[in-house]
Order: sequence, then C-alpha cells, then structure tokens
Amino acid sequence: MNILVTGANGQLGNEIRIVAHGSEHHFLFTDVCDATPESVGMLHKLAGQDACTATSRLDITDISAVRDMVLQHDIRVIVNCAAYTNVDAAENNRDLAMMLNAKAPENLAIATKEVNGLLIHISTDYVFGKEPYNVPCREDQQGTPTGVYGETKLCGEQNILAVGCQHVIIRTAWLYSEFGKNFCRTMLNLTASKPQLKVVFDQVGTPTYAYDLAKAIMVILEDYKKSLTANLSSLTYSHSGIYHFSNEGVCSWYDFTKQIQEYAGQTDCDVQPCHSNEFPSPVKRPSYSVLDKTKIKQTFSVKVPYWTDSLKCCISNLK
Repeated sequence: MNILVTGANGQLGNEIRIVAHGSEHHFLFTDVCDATPESVGMLHKLAGQDACTATSRLDITDISAVRDMVLQHDIRVIVNCAAYTNVDAAENNRDLAMMLNAKAPENLAIATKEVNGLLIHISTDYVFGKEPYNVPCREDQQGTPTGVYGETKLCGEQNILAVGCQHVIIRTAWLYSEFGKNFCRTMLNLTASKPQLKVVFDQVGTPTYAYDLAKAIMVILEDYKKSLTANLSSLTYSHSGIYHFSNEGVCSWYDFTKQIQEYAGQTDCDVQPCHSNEFPSPVKRPSYSVLDKTKIKQTFSVKVPYWTDSLKCCISNLK
C-alpha cells in the first residue's frame, strides 16, 4: 500500500519512520517544517543510517495540494500526525488552531473519501475534561473540552465523521518520545539543572510513548490491508471508528517526573508535588484524563505496554 504520513517531522511521525523501516508498504512522509539535525541524528541512531529522513512538503490546509498528492502517488491510507498542539497558545490563536486541527482533517477526509481510502487521524484526551469524572473515558463519552485546543480537536473529529470517509480516529494522551519538545525531555533537562522543582500532582492521566502508538498504527495498517485482500469488492472498512490508545497504568505529572528522574539517575534535584493553581494557565487542563483502551485491544489485538516500562526504554535511548 502507498501510505501518506502528515506531520512526519514531529514526535509520532518520526516514530512511524522507525517502525516503518523495512516495511513492505511504501511510505510518503510529508510536513511543512524541516527536520532538525538533532532529530535526524536520533533517527539514524534508532533505525540505522539508511532510515528514511526524506520529507516532501505538503500544506494540509490546502485541499487542492492534498488532492494532488493523493492522486499523484496513488495513496491508499493517510496517517495524520499533524496538529496545532500548543495548548496555552491556542487560547489566543483560535483561527490557526481551527485551521490545523479542524479544517485540515476535513481536507484529508475529503481526499480520502474520493479514493475510497482510509484516514488514520490522531486526536487527544483534551476533548474531555469539563465534566468531573473518575473512571477511564470511553470512546462514546460526550466530548466536553475545557479550552480552544480541545474544542478544535473535537471539531476535527466531527468534521471527519461528517465527511463520511473510512476512518480510524485515535485519541491519545501525554505523548512523549526521543524527538522534539515534550514533557519527558523537558523534565530530563530540568532535573539535571535545577536544585528544586515543583510539579503538579492533581492532574492524573497516562503517559504515552509515541513509539508504542506508532506500533499500534502499524497493526491497524496490517488489519486494513487484510480487509482489502479479503473484501476486494467491499467499499467499507468494518473497523472504522474512534479508539483510545495510551500506555497502561495511571499517574500524576508529579509521579511521571519522579520516574523520569529515577531512570535518568538525576537524584540531586528535589522534586516536590504542588497544586495546579500554583501554575496559572489560560486554560483549565483535565484533572482526570485516563483513557479506556478496551476497544482498541479487542478489535486489533494491540498489546499495550505499562507506562514505566516504555519510559525506561525512551530514557535509555536518550541517554
């Protein structure tokens, strides 16, 4: 299959490059941003010097460009890793966030439907959070976002459903990796350079290693390929729908930081728990955003590692 990956120079896009290395499928990696030398070096370290670092330029807010790319390269699947993810900045950049998080997915959905392909779209736990709850969120739970980022991501989901293309929407949470800017890398730097650090303990969720999510996406791609082979005359993919994926387990940002510190061996920094109101933010973040992963595990037989095991692997790679 020919597979188009958008946002390919971000965290998840780079992890897909790693898990796709040596695949029988043909991957076309696209982005509007250039890869950093650091990311290219890490990619070579993790996947070998012959890992694919080539990136085509594609603006997914331009539907004509998307259509041309899909037709020119005979694309069967689009994996959309692109998004506006700066939660705080989104509050003052609603139009840009809406364009990238809602309109762009709609463009991808339209182009996908026109070739009867599959759109795999990455969404977020931030579509929840306004209503208080203390049980893992299911896929059919009503979205109640607390800020512009969550609102625009939920709108993106709704736009895909309205277009009616074959789709797998994956909501994930607390994504981190060896690439780019993320909580894990930030805390590695801070615990190595500061004598004391305060981290909130009243926001609970589950970290997600982008490499594990990339592997889950590869499982879905294989399932879709089998579906095509078995149902050559079928116009629908029976596993279209919304799914949740994060690593197993539950922790607070404070617990996450303490584990990062322990695995990195950076024990000189005194990490202390604090309340969210000690770090004022323009948007209220979900206090409990644990995702129920029963559906994706049952549908695709996806194996989900425990969060501390995956964190240990990531920090080992970074060190």
